[in-house]
Amino acid sequence: MSKTFTREEVARHTSESDLWIIIDTDIYDLSRFVELHPGGVFPLMQVAGKDATDQFYEMHKQDVLLKYKRFKIGTIAGEKPQIHMYQPGELSKVPYAESSFFMGYKSPYYSERHTQFRQAVRKILDELKPQAQEYEATGERPSDEFTQILGKHHLLAANIGPDAVKLLPPGTLLPGGIKVEEYDYFFELVLHEEFARWVSPGTGTGVLGGMTISLPTVVNFAKPHIKAKVVPEVLSGQKRMALAISEPYTGSDVAGIKTTATLSADGSHYIVNGVKKWISTGRFADYFSTAVRTDKGISMLLIERSEGVETKAIHTSYAQSAGTAYVSFENVKVPVENLLGVENQGFKVVLSNFNHERYSMLCGASMAARIIIQDCFKWANQRKVFGKRLIDQPVIRNKLAGMISQMESMHAWLENLTYQMNHMSYNEQSTKLAGPLALCKYQMTRMLHNVADDACQIFGGRAITKTGMGRNIETFQRTYKFSAILGGSEEIMADLGVRQAMKYFPRDARL
Repeated sequence: MSKTFTREEVARHTSESDLWIIIDTDIYDLSRFVELHPGGVFPLMQVAGKDATDQFYEMHKQDVLLKYKRFKIGTIAGEKPQIHMYQPGELSKVPYAESSFFMGYKSPYYSERHTQFRQAVRKILDELKPQAQEYEATGERPSDEFTQILGKHHLLAANIGPDAVKLLPPGTLLPGGIKVEEYDYFFELVLHEEFARWVSPGTGTGVLGGMTISLPTVVNFAKPHIKAKVVPEVLSGQKRMALAISEPYTGSDVAGIKTTATLSADGSHYIVNGVKKWISTGRFADYFSTAVRTDKGISMLLIERSEGVETKAIHTSYAQSAGTAYVSFENVKVPVENLLGVENQGFKVVLSNFNHERYSMLCGASMAARIIIQDCFKWANQRKVFGKRLIDQPVIRNKLAGMISQMESMHAWLENLTYQMNHMSYNEQSTKLAGPLALCKYQMTRMLHNVADDACQIFGGRAITKTGMGRNIETFQRTYKFSAILGGSEEIMADLGVRQAMKYFPRDARL
């Protein structure tokens, strides 16, 4: 049972060797923490024996209280807490911190089943968040144990979408008790949003990025025995996988790739030579779904890490936990049975998952902006400058208004596209949604640019500091351009969207 003290009792503990403070109604004995405090002794002595609530929240997030909860010794007698302490899995009540349905509004898209799923997934990912952020900070490879926890909860399969979930054993239940047959694109939207809440894009890419865009090539185009072996390995987290298309010579122009695959004299295997660049998860991957040039066109091969396969780290704005790699293939022998799809018709494989890749990026991007807006809203309410809260300044409210309206507009478009995906076959999606998804991605990343800019101005120096109050803002402003480049650059997305529309422009239309 927690001990209780009066404020007068706390006020007696004011020396470096006997230092207590109050935060809200909790009492912390920092006598053993003084020498460990990153800010030194002086700030602590200023609040020794006093209520340090305002001073604490001007400098620290609630996460710090959880990290150092061992120093809590009791509470103030007869007083009730005034500040809500976040509990793992709970939904936020900060305006616009959740999409509207999850803040009590009506929606034609969701049901309470989506709420159950979100809360269950959030609780799992909240527990993993400190570890994910540690990988982000150190650049370490996310451990096998970490990845396999996600596999155990079926979140790796769920991340790839409804078709991958159907590959799970009959009777499998997803978090929240969701049945495999229930899982649709709105559940997937929720899932991508929850992973974005780690605010660890490097770790997320290292664990999920390569797998999400590469495994579908095996699911849809591999021979049955290859699929039976590889899919369970990857979905359980035992093996990792990457998509190897981009090269130093070419990014979005897949037709320009130079990596070659030459059939051996006996026809039993291909000999692969070439290099790939900017390959997400590449440093950690056991398998590479690889675009190669064969005798009459582009083909796709599943290449297992083996002799002749070498990966080197590429240092990007993402953390090294993303595993971004330069991949070299030198006389690598690949069995012909590892051909994905039909030889010289690899473009079909390459293009098959672009829509879904862009969709998953849209989901994560929307939530990434939402998290930043929540941080800005909280900070503006608790930060005082010139005797006023930031939120009391019209210029700050104007910035928040712009950020919120742009983000919510994009999320509404995303939900509309999700609804279309739920009610269209794969072929219909390919025909009708390539253009809208491309345009949505283009405008989504323009929105990210604006949100990053305003958030940096609201947070000031903290927005360019990798730790502390502005950690999320710094991570966001440093990495949001990945969404504007990967999966098709903004310029190509804009052009693709209009070119797709031109296909259906009525010939008889006149102004």
